Amino acid sequence: SALLQKPALETVRSSLRLLNASAYRLQSECRKTVPPEPGAAVDYQLLTQQVIQCAYDIAKAAKQLVTITTREKKQ
Repeated sequence: SALLQKPALETVRSSLRLLNASAYRLQSECRKTVPPEPGAAVDYQLLTQQVIQCAYDIAKAAKQLVTITTREKKQ
């Protein structure tokens, strides 16, 4: 297997950081859907927006990884 060039390697690292952070944040936001105590208010509209943003960031990071690995295979 060919080694990634330095710019490509940095892009992969950056994408993996975004993917990891977004997945962690998604998990955290999903936990908030269960109130800490019965009857506690949950802002589902805000949570939905946060989950959508996390999902977008995960998709963005995944696309970056696919793009860079596809480009590297062609070289």
